[in-house]
Amino acid sequence: MTAAVAALGTLRHRVAIERPADAPDGSGGVTRGFEPLTVAFARVEPLSAEETMRGYALGLARLHRVTIRARGDVSGGCRVIWRGRTFDVLSVRERDDHGRFEELLCEEIRS
Repeated sequence: MTAAVAALGTLRHRVAIERPADAPDGSGGVTRGFEPLTVAFARVEPLSAEETMRGYALGLARLHRVTIRARGDVSGGCRVIWRGRTFDVLSVRERDDHGRFEELLCEEIRS
């Protein structure tokens, strides 16, 4: 069995992917928000966790690898929603030589 076929069988978690969307704020600026892009099946794997300092608050940064079928429209700045948890997409890369899967490096921040 090839690695790509084995990876296909592990895409068991349903995730929502959102992309950034700017909306006018009425004062000449914009408000950054997110809009739904797609719902996909994914493999979600924890990679690491470490303490972070954001301003004066101590939090926990968790890195996850999320593998999905290749789409081509997911990029850094998007976010993934899984089981009520929100992950910021830091980077996207091809997982295999045939371009069938993409690997998203995602970060979850909890205070």
